[in-house]
Amino acid sequence: MHAGGIQDRDGAKLVLADLIGKTPRLQRLWADGGYAGQLVDWVREQLGCELEIVKRSDDMRGFVVLPKRWIVERTFAWLGKCRRLSKDYEHQVESSEAMIRLAMISLMTRRLRPAA
Repeated sequence: MHAGGIQDRDGAKLVLADLIGKTPRLQRLWADGGYAGQLVDWVREQLGCELEIVKRSDDMRGFVVLPKRWIVERTFAWLGKCRRLSKDYEHQVESSEAMIRLAMISLMTRRLRPAA
């Protein structure tokens, strides 16, 4: 996590730096056009995986579902169903991250539960 005043591409390096050496199975990351540029090379060199930029076509009008972007939006919708995450209640980044982890653990355990 990083402060809101940091450019997204620079903030991505801060966030992704925590993954260096910890994710040997990671092969590909997806990001929107705001992350294009030097970050693609940085990810390849530092993480050993590909950063694929998912861009909107210039001729698209209105709402269009883009490949892989819907996964992020769906996940945000799932998290939004958790009351604690419905608003920005947390004062510290660490507690916010912990609440997101708890919400995803809860979601995964519900899905692993055998159907009744």
